[in-house]
Amino acid sequence: MKVIRNVAGMKAIRKTLAEPVGFVPTMGFLHAGHISLASQSKKDNASTIVSIFVNPTQFGPKEDFDKYPRDEQRDLAMLEKAGVDITFLPSAHEMYPSGFNAWVEVEGITTRLEGAVRPGHFKGVATVCNKLFNIVQPSKAYFGQKDAQQVLVIKKMVSDLNMNLEIVVMPTLREADGLAMSSRNSYLKPDERKAATVLYRALLKAKEMRRAGEHNAESLREAMTELIQAEPLAKIDYVSIADAATLQELEHLHSQTLVSLAVRVGEVRLIDNVLLP
Repeated sequence: MKVIRNVAGMKAIRKTLAEPVGFVPTMGFLHAGHISLASQSKKDNASTIVSIFVNPTQFGPKEDFDKYPRDEQRDLAMLEKAGVDITFLPSAHEMYPSGFNAWVEVEGITTRLEGAVRPGHFKGVATVCNKLFNIVQPSKAYFGQKDAQQVLVIKKMVSDLNMNLEIVVMPTLREADGLAMSSRNSYLKPDERKAATVLYRALLKAKEMRRAGEHNAESLREAMTELIQAEPLAKIDYVSIADAATLQELEHLHSQTLVSLAVRVGEVRLIDNVLLP
């Protein structure tokens, strides 16, 4: 596995790679979910590139950029074991050099859910993904379903800007007790880690109600909210029952539905979701 730390070097080595090329963009501190994306890319493509870049432009001023978990040597060992061909590890200055002032914004779906709580977040996400796609020039890029709104934003950008690229979405990987794998799980204290399972339990509640024939979206929201509020360490940012394509909140479940939530457990903000048919 080759490790490349600058844009010029990445562009140069890209020309030598066997086609097609798969790409997995990450912010590092990797877990089994990231490795599943790389493994799928290995199956689908002749070459696989993974990037590790904690993108400063998608963090708000009071968010956790400075303390976001980082462990470069551990990450590189995991990627080498997974058979990744290239790891791209640029610095913030390499990605945003002096005078940088060009941005990509996807409107509409970015105003809801995470976008409403984290203004400017998706501007940073869309811009860095656009830059990475331009640098790496992949045939396919791989993302996890856990970041459902991010996936919709990236798909919309790729479609609207006519990028020659396929976005592949892989299922959320979970711990044995249902907690969605996330780099931020490392922040959780033991009692918070136990309490964090309330997110998945709330999502399962929505699935059970839907299977039982419930069509009223507000009934699902109320049941999920009640379950979460029973956990003393949990504080709700939002509980959403929305159209899976537009993220418009629903009154009645008449289309594919994204059930999503953001919950603070202690000081740690966690997100999760499931799709209902």
